[in-house]
Amino acid sequence: MNLRPRQTQPFSGFTKAEVKKMEHLLNESEEKSLGKVFFKNLANDFNRSINRAGKPCLKWSEIQSWFEKNQQKCHFKETSFDAVKKLPESFTQYIATEILKMPEGEKCREASTLEYEVRSKDGAWYDVDMFLSHRIPRPGEVEVCVRYVGFGADEDEWVNVKKDVRERSVPFDNSECQKVKVGDLVVCFQESKDEARYYDGHVIEIERKVHDVRGCRCVFLIRYDHDNTQERVRLRRLCGRPNCC
Repeated sequence: MNLRPRQTQPFSGFTKAEVKKMEHLLNESEEKSLGKVFFKNLANDFNRSINRAGKPCLKWSEIQSWFEKNQQKCHFKETSFDAVKKLPESFTQYIATEILKMPEGEKCREASTLEYEVRSKDGAWYDVDMFLSHRIPRPGEVEVCVRYVGFGADEDEWVNVKKDVRERSVPFDNSECQKVKVGDLVVCFQESKDEARYYDGHVIEIERKVHDVRGCRCVFLIRYDHDNTQERVRLRRLCGRPNCC
């Protein structure tokens, strides 16, 4: 079963390869002032790349804004480095123990193979690309700096491990609609005019229907946890919470 796709936000117009190149150039430039010619040449390079085929052309000013923003962020990270601890080698095991409530030494899953999702400040869930660092803002509380799949360093975010990190949700197959019950917690793809994100919700009502060549035709009434609105959706927009074992 494929994991659900994620939608990159409209304001993030750079591809993953472009972000990686800009991060490399940013590290090389250190704090040197970069001029308009540099940004125009880089924009031309990106726009001619095969990776940008079918995507809007980049403006040099958009690249300049990215560099200015991330130069400021790099400076902040350097000045606040003492407050951040490097990730321990056993951090993936720590996350698995905290999130899955696995007893130490539990063999039901390999911690290194688990995939996670994080609840961002907007209340939506995003897939984790990697955990970058961790810190302890107060006794008994651990936060991690996370990079999201499909996003660059400018969208890195600190989140609470216990409250905002969990094992990745998985979409239902067409044959799995019977697994969904009234009262279940699900993750639903909510689409609106301005955004499309994954939010937690609970199943309020289910209208079971006969399947056809298109797959499951059942309709699920979902109440979103973040704003209590309700919506009727098909199974293809729902993801289930995995079992621990």
